[in-house]
Amino acid sequence: MGTISTRVPEELEGELEEYLEKERLDRSTAVRKLLAEGLQAWRREQALDQLAAGEISFTNAANLADLSVWEFAQLAKDRDITWVSGEHLEADLEDL
Repeated sequence: MGTISTRVPEELEGELEEYLEKERLDRSTAVRKLLAEGLQAWRREQALDQLAAGEISFTNAANLADLSVWEFAQLAKDRDITWVSGEHLEADLEDL
């Protein structure tokens, strides 16, 4: 496992301390958890953006987001993203 060190503004450190207390976590565990959650959210946003731009198929977007196609379909619906396109429809059907 690698090590990451970083400096953070005082207000962010204060929020982290509050998070540590409420979640009853040590600093390392909390930072790992928050980093994992942030990266997961970033992957989902990337997948949604690429899907909306027509750059990738629905199934590939679900894989990129690390979600089942059903979970990703709900996420796309919640964001009002149309994901059925003739260009990617055949690839999506083959992947299902």
